Amino acid sequence: MNKPLTAKDFATDQEVRWCPGCGDYAILKCVQKTLADVEADPDKTVFVSGIGCSSRFPYYMNAYGFHTIHGRAPAFATGLKLANPELDVWLVTGDGDGLSIGGNNLLHVLRRNVDMAVLLFNNEIYGLTKGQYSPTSRVGTRSPSTPSGSIDAPVSPGAFALGANARFIARGIDTDAKNLSPVLKAAREFKGAAFVEIFQNCIVYNKDVFDGFVAKKTAPETQIHCEHGKPLLFAKGEKGLKLNTSTLTLEIIDVGENAAPVEDVLVHDETNRVMAQMLLTLPMGSFPMPLGVIYRAPATSFDDAFTHHHPTQRKRTGKVADALRKGSVWKKG
Repeated sequence: MNKPLTAKDFATDQEVRWCPGCGDYAILKCVQKTLADVEADPDKTVFVSGIGCSSRFPYYMNAYGFHTIHGRAPAFATGLKLANPELDVWLVTGDGDGLSIGGNNLLHVLRRNVDMAVLLFNNEIYGLTKGQYSPTSRVGTRSPSTPSGSIDAPVSPGAFALGANARFIARGIDTDAKNLSPVLKAAREFKGAAFVEIFQNCIVYNKDVFDGFVAKKTAPETQIHCEHGKPLLFAKGEKGLKLNTSTLTLEIIDVGENAAPVEDVLVHDETNRVMAQMLLTLPMGSFPMPLGVIYRAPATSFDDAFTHHHPTQRKRTGKVADALRKGSVWKKG
């Protein structure tokens, strides 16, 4: 009988080279433990990354890995999945790598619904290239490239994913393994492109930028954990989100014996795209941060559709060497 896998089975002998205190360490440990918990096969697991701090991830996973080029990891990952559908493909990117130069590539992975888990580490800054502002940096962010403060409207990764017609969208926090691990498991189980935004603390260039909702002391008041079929409650059940039917917007209400009944609180429906849009676009600070699986609406994956329409159903009909020597392989219809 084989021994149960542990997180150490997915760790390599490589020295982990991130800044001390970087949130990437916590994400790495959570991913390693999650893969062990679900008994993933290292020989059928592959991590693909682009460029940036997050993109060192493949070096530290005892699985197959590809450290590719800036913003183009989605194209490599798509090719891998189409060539070998049995692979468990994970795409690791950052807010700079995935939403700037790689925005177009990421968009097509999501809209095509290619079967892979997409982990986007969002620290609202370019860390590897020394702290320039990124597509997700907030207005006013001071950096070497915006010394007077950024004037750009930031990208919302979740809203971007929804606009790209992603079928699975979730959020987690780097140091919150208790809630991040179930999200990673759900992303792995999803048949299609599963997009997970992970709020990640850059200890050097954007320290504690998410402290407004990540700080443990205030987390009950500033976080709302979305669970399908359950009311959207927070603050230890004393507050909730209600749909204002006049304005078609969400509002915060007090819940309890001397306040609104829990029946007035909106029940989370992860299959509802409109609800997902409302949750993903809630103003930061004015509302609690929605976390967990926010949207999940299964559809045929791109790789399944590709196989279905493939003339030989992926069966080999010849050798590459023979095709190369043959010359022209095109035939008139």
